[in-house]
Amino acid sequence: MTRTNDYDDIPGTYVYDAERGRVGYALNMFCMSLNKPQNRKTFKANEAAYLDSFPLTPEQRRTVLERDWLGMLKVGGNIYYTIKIAFCDGLTFQDVAGMMSGVPKETYAQMMLAGGRSIEGNRFKDTAKPTENE
Repeated sequence: MTRTNDYDDIPGTYVYDAERGRVGYALNMFCMSLNKPQNRKTFKANEAAYLDSFPLTPEQRRTVLERDWLGMLKVGGNIYYTIKIAFCDGLTFQDVAGMMSGVPKETYAQMMLAGGRSIEGNRFKDTAKPTENE
């Protein structure tokens, strides 16, 4: 990611914009291939070999093999595509959301039912930014 955007300053936020889409194209096409049952079977049989058929960067490949869910987003993955990997592993969206948040899925679910994550400390990476007129 080379361009700076206003939303780059929000902690833990990886906006899927046009640039991220270009960077993550191969990763997302790999994920989309998992829509087909035979591809899921082939992937689960030998993940590294299956990934060889996609022009992934070394970092994209690492994130998939290590199931680094946040890492996949950082290297251009779209959550709606990368979740297909989780489904291959028998995980739910809540499982992954909890992992990405660093809490068990039950804790994540309760946080969401209670209104979501607190905005305190989650508005800007640069805490010196003013919060008025946001």
